[in-house]
Amino acid sequence: MPTMDFLLRKPFLRRIAIALVMVVVLTACGTAAFQHEESRLTFRMVRDTPGWYTGMPDGVEEFDLPVASGEAVEHIHAWWWPAAGGRADAPAILYLHGARWSLTGQLFRIEELRDFGFSVLAIDYRGFGKSDGDTPTEKTVYEDAHVAWNWLAARQPDPTRRFIYGHSLGSAVAVDLAASLSRADGAAAEAPAAAGLIIESSFTTLEDMAKSLTYPWLPVGLLLTQKFDSMSKMAKVKLPVLVVHGAADRFVPARFSEALYRVAAGPKKLLLIDGATHNNSMRTGALQYRHALAELFGLGAAPRRTLTQ
Repeated sequence: MPTMDFLLRKPFLRRIAIALVMVVVLTACGTAAFQHEESRLTFRMVRDTPGWYTGMPDGVEEFDLPVASGEAVEHIHAWWWPAAGGRADAPAILYLHGARWSLTGQLFRIEELRDFGFSVLAIDYRGFGKSDGDTPTEKTVYEDAHVAWNWLAARQPDPTRRFIYGHSLGSAVAVDLAASLSRADGAAAEAPAAAGLIIESSFTTLEDMAKSLTYPWLPVGLLLTQKFDSMSKMAKVKLPVLVVHGAADRFVPARFSEALYRVAAGPKKLLLIDGATHNNSMRTGALQYRHALAELFGLGAAPRRTLTQ
């Protein structure tokens, strides 16, 4: 049997030995405190208002939605911004943001969606912004999305005019919601149906994302209690899916969105925006976005290309 001295003299085996020690130590510490720290590092909530926030646009309605939490009731903070002109037949979209910034840090993307013709419902998960709660978990953000979706479905009763949008970590929340609205056997879903799913700057699983930021050989999957496994859920989504990614995204590789696109089961379109990074695909590729919305969902008229695009 190899001795420890032998293992430590071999660089590759030494790395494996260190990784195994890490697994043993961290697993032994797999308590609620460890899970809380995992959630904190995953969501990285910042309740402060970012410097680029210039105030609430006219027409945005703020309100709170109740969410059952055990025997208690907590609330998530929401914005509702009706489409320009207050059109009742406008498509409505649920905006699910990613990690770190709350709604005040997301306004520029919410504005873009409204410019595309949507009425927008945007929420802060519990633990973000003005919402109740401390640190979110995978379970609680999924619950929050379902509560928001039921509100949106009541506001826009036509299922052919309801859409789901998720950015970055919010894409995993959006995919989970979309999968829950789909049934593999074709039966009617228990929750109200949607007309389409839009995900931007997405990743396949939290484990894949962690490995892309550290070392592929680290056994991070053994440590993570939160999975955010969009890869397995995407195959269950029976809605039309628009997958968008900035080709110059240096934080989340575009190959993750390409992998999700490949396993999507329904009508689908992949949109890679040249020059766009993690946060600005909607703005950099506004014209391409509009064409994709028209082509896949039949929303609006694709505008004529201009010299500035």
